[in-house]
Amino acid sequence: MTRVDDITRAGITAAGPRRPRADLLNSIRSPTDLRRLDENELADLAAEIRTFLVSSVSAVGGHLGSNLGVVELTLALHRVFSSPRDRILFDIGHQTYVHKIITGRRGEFGTLRQLGGLSGYPSRAESDHDVIENSHASTVLAYADGVAKASALRPETERLVVAVIGDGALTGGMCWEALNNIGASRRPIVVVLNDNARSYDPTAGSLAAHLHELRSAPSADVRSVFEVLGLDYLGPVDGHDIAAVEAALSAASVLERPALVHCVTTKGKGYQPAEQDETDCLHAVGVIDPTTGRPATTPRPTWTSVFGDEVVAIGRRRPDVVAITAAMKNPVGLGQFAAEFPDRTFDVGMAEQHAVASAAGLAMSGMHPVVAIYATFLNRAFDQVLMDVALHRLAVTFVLDRAGITGPDGASHHGIWDLSMLALVPGLRVACPRDPARLRQLVQAAVAIDSGPTAIRFPKESLGDDIDAVNRIGETDVLLSAGHDVLLVAVGATAPTCLAVAEKLRTRGVGVTVVDPRWVLPVDPALTTMAADYRTVYTVEDGLRDGGVGNAIARACRDAHVPAPVHSFGLPCRFLPHGTRKELASECGLDPAEIVADILWNGGLR
Repeated sequence: MTRVDDITRAGITAAGPRRPRADLLNSIRSPTDLRRLDENELADLAAEIRTFLVSSVSAVGGHLGSNLGVVELTLALHRVFSSPRDRILFDIGHQTYVHKIITGRRGEFGTLRQLGGLSGYPSRAESDHDVIENSHASTVLAYADGVAKASALRPETERLVVAVIGDGALTGGMCWEALNNIGASRRPIVVVLNDNARSYDPTAGSLAAHLHELRSAPSADVRSVFEVLGLDYLGPVDGHDIAAVEAALSAASVLERPALVHCVTTKGKGYQPAEQDETDCLHAVGVIDPTTGRPATTPRPTWTSVFGDEVVAIGRRRPDVVAITAAMKNPVGLGQFAAEFPDRTFDVGMAEQHAVASAAGLAMSGMHPVVAIYATFLNRAFDQVLMDVALHRLAVTFVLDRAGITGPDGASHHGIWDLSMLALVPGLRVACPRDPARLRQLVQAAVAIDSGPTAIRFPKESLGDDIDAVNRIGETDVLLSAGHDVLLVAVGATAPTCLAVAEKLRTRGVGVTVVDPRWVLPVDPALTTMAADYRTVYTVEDGLRDGGVGNAIARACRDAHVPAPVHSFGLPCRFLPHGTRKELASECGLDPAEIVADILWNGGLR
């Protein structure tokens, strides 16, 4: 194990009193411009980048704390390695703002995460410096293993492979599968561990304890687990000391075998509101006051906060209810539950597969687990949902936050795949609440079911008012009853859109009934019975049209010999860009005017 004191720092001198040079950032148009700067100029540049980050991100929102913590590390990476020839791959791409700044995209930060603007993650369409469009955790080491294998098979390509990963991401199992292969292969991959002791929350598990031991050991008598796996270990290095990081990276780059450089950083570094934010160091923010770091507008209740309040109330009544989070306790609304029931809250790290399989074990043993997770991250645990939970008919409740179009985070974070996937799972009941009251009711109903798994999905958008039903038929709420031309089926948060569509159709003389099944999968038999009384049926959902709720209703109607044709409005089966929920819904034909036009034209109701 090579510790920081053993790394040569030839040519580096201490900085004396000086006047900081201004406007260095304007002179940086590519990584090559960094190599002409001396130590003092690099320090000035780092300060200027932090000022730019706070100014630009506070104006439009984005990931702030994680990028403030990697300024010096990113500068060192681009001074030692020659991107894009050398392949620098970032795990969880929200830490790449500094990388974007110094690879020629600073002028586009005013459009950050806006429709048609700069992505908040690496984007191969933006730059040759962006190798992978990665924003799901723990994958970068596998990518790096593959790139290194290709380089070995194509010797005409002389390049180094560098993988930057956070300590939080190392809680994901894919990392250890990759490290097992990287260490055994002996291929020269440089793994850069950005260790800030947290993801959103402090890093969970025994790995966190091991990294703490490495950081605090007074001598080289603690053997790193990475060495056991076949990687040379260099560090720990102060990740905010550019010279020290450069020296460690340079040493690793000439080893001709896999190495890990352990860089210790501070999330939110250099911006007091972020450093003092105990929740997540201002990991991700909306528009904020750059002076205080506080939201520019008064926060309103959210779907997440309503769920969080309800699950606490249930926890007080039900000692068998436990909560599981994959390193996102506060973002998914489990902060209050964890504070009140710490022994019944389990943070498994960025390990969704383990979260679901562990939930299965809890359910087998008489507990009722509530697995709260972003909808997009459930993709990673489909096999566990199917084979570990559903196959055993276990009472596990999945709460899927950020379902549907999520907005500015883009393709990897839109929660649009879950309904199509979950429709394939036998015995799973899926609920889509339309409003806060229904969310509370459906969470209560889900944890009361002990015969099999349940799932509840809700969006990221702002909460609206409650929409009361005028009637209930079977399990299906009737929201509006005004004729028998069109039966309009609203899936969850699309209810306000469907009511707006109905009002427009009524002005055209079309009779419309709007219903909300609440439990959308499997299809309520009462819904197919109702459909037989209408000329045509339309469904509206903020998931994929392919394999979604609309498909399930159409199939149920066919099986019941319902003559009315069933048409589905939903999202196309493609990766959607970043933009607001409203903008993207309109692009996909989910705004009221376009739905009305389609119904009038294709339904023969003009």
